[in-house]
Amino acid sequence: MKNLRSFALSGLVLVGLWAFPGHAGENQKLAQTGFQFLTVVSDGRAAAMGNAVNSLSLGSSSIFFNPAGLAEMDRAIDVSVSDNQWIAGIRHTTASLALRPARGRWGTLAFSLQNVDYGDNLFGTVVVPENISSNGYIDTGDLEPSAFAVGVGYGKMLNDRFSVGGQVRMVRQDFGDFMVPMPDTTLDEVSNFKKTPLAFDFGTLFRTGYKSLAFGMSVRNFAAEVKYIRESFELPLVFTLGISADLMDWLPDAGFEQSVILSVDAKHDRSHAEQICVGLDYRVMRLLSGRVGYISRNDENALTAGVGLSWSGLSVDYAYAPYGVWESVQRLTLRLSH
Repeated sequence: MKNLRSFALSGLVLVGLWAFPGHAGENQKLAQTGFQFLTVVSDGRAAAMGNAVNSLSLGSSSIFFNPAGLAEMDRAIDVSVSDNQWIAGIRHTTASLALRPARGRWGTLAFSLQNVDYGDNLFGTVVVPENISSNGYIDTGDLEPSAFAVGVGYGKMLNDRFSVGGQVRMVRQDFGDFMVPMPDTTLDEVSNFKKTPLAFDFGTLFRTGYKSLAFGMSVRNFAAEVKYIRESFELPLVFTLGISADLMDWLPDAGFEQSVILSVDAKHDRSHAEQICVGLDYRVMRLLSGRVGYISRNDENALTAGVGLSWSGLSVDYAYAPYGVWESVQRLTLRLSH
């Protein structure tokens, strides 16, 4: 028990040091990565809890956060579909499917899909300044950029406390064809801005055995560099440590079934200052949930909230986040477990 408490205390200290305000001030990391759609959270429960779900098991949706959570799925099959009304009219849609045959003896196999609808966009190209009639540019027509990712993942419990998981994804982003000026010439070249790299996710989940205390660790979007024309960049690699517990383990029995899940994640992102995400999920009778969350060092969406309803294997999760000048972002997730 002494070693267990020391381990838990070490985890809390690590999270606290990560949250120290001066930690990221010396090295501001901005605009260093591409494929940013991979960082957008669409799951209703996760978004309502401020994305602080790295040490929680979310059924098939775990594949979008910590694949090790797949191993703790308690149903033979789990399907989820999420719709995210993102900023600027952009729409994110995700879906996941997890299969757990033989009561998890062989682990859990999962599949994921992530799609982005950017809508129609009118593009133009710069022309020579002396062409006054063109106002400096000419329209080149509508462009329909797209982005999606498909993946397959696997999670396995190595014992009754420790789980591991991973996922490999084919990621694609297509911005269409553009005229690119050639160096030291007056010629332009038509270039295609479309790339399809592979990305890898890894995760672990450890239940301490001390009440419901759990730790999670994940690395997401590990991939080789991507190059458009002459510029190369990396995918948005993020390393996350998380800790969670049911506070009812330390509170008096209220006489009816309820849980108060507190979850805290510390995130180290390749192109963003370090963040602390805090989420609280209060559930009554495994039926109705109320959730709130907080994300540090976020300019627009620091606070989040949402509700959830579950009944006979079917659940609906809704999340709302004020988003400053963009007003708000809303997510809705439908999940079916059997």
